[in-house]
Amino acid sequence: MAFSLELPSPLGTEGWKVKIRDKERLEPPHVTIFHRRKQWRLGLRDGAFLVPPGGDWHDVDDRVRETIQANWQRLCDEWDRAYPTNRVSAVAEEKDG
Repeated sequence: MAFSLELPSPLGTEGWKVKIRDKERLEPPHVTIFHRRKQWRLGLRDGAFLVPPGGDWHDVDDRVRETIQANWQRLCDEWDRAYPTNRVSAVAEEKDG
């Protein structure tokens, strides 16, 4: 079940979306940021853009970045709920354990 982060108006009508997609349980935990036909994957463990496709915060509207940062824990929780065998905190737990 996909999760879509609600973005403040007018970002949605400008073509921006932030989602945790279905069928990504084997991928590193991440959200996908969409702007019309472009997309970037942002890792939830370290906040780095995943390659492919790569990217940079300069590619993303500041309001989208601020919304993602303000909802970081919620995004991590939603990933963990969707993919309990590939939790965001799994790497840290392995190092501690």
